[in-house]
Amino acid sequence: MGEQTLRILGIDPGSLVTGFGVVERVGSAVHHVAHGTLRPPRTEGLASRLAFIHRGLSEVVASYEPELVVVEKAFVGSNPRTALALGQARGAALAVLGAAGLTIDELTPQEIKRAVAGTGGADKSQVQKMVKRLLGLDTEPAEDAADALAAAICRGHVGRLAGLARGPRPRGRRPRSEYVVRRAR
Repeated sequence: MGEQTLRILGIDPGSLVTGFGVVERVGSAVHHVAHGTLRPPRTEGLASRLAFIHRGLSEVVASYEPELVVVEKAFVGSNPRTALALGQARGAALAVLGAAGLTIDELTPQEIKRAVAGTGGADKSQVQKMVKRLLGLDTEPAEDAADALAAAICRGHVGRLAGLARGPRPRGRRPRSEYVVRRAR
């Protein structure tokens, strides 16, 4: 019997830049699969940027078929407007993941940083360096992609992941949903 594998997608949501990173856990080792950023045009309105993120993450999910997704929790900073836009970007991401029927785990930025850099107060540069080192990459990924990869690595290094590791997921299987539309009379 071969080693169990688990494909994990990490997402660092943002209304201007959303990072994604895909790793695969094989046995106890975590390997890089892909990473990147989704950058909607800054000149577009929020609704268009959210639609861009939704489309982009839908393509990532379809291309890499993760079994588990880790989404960075919203950080509530001093700017309520920024926090609201971040929450809306998270909502767009969660809608894609929910529609795909994926298992979602949410972690704080501090939990993720502590797991990859040893301290919850690590800065973006430290996270980039550690992600490069842990995954054996030739270059440091962009900040948002590094944060997403760090989220995926964090979950990939945790125990047995509650039995989530399994063989390849059958293609085309999605949970069945039914929508009922009724008009008011």
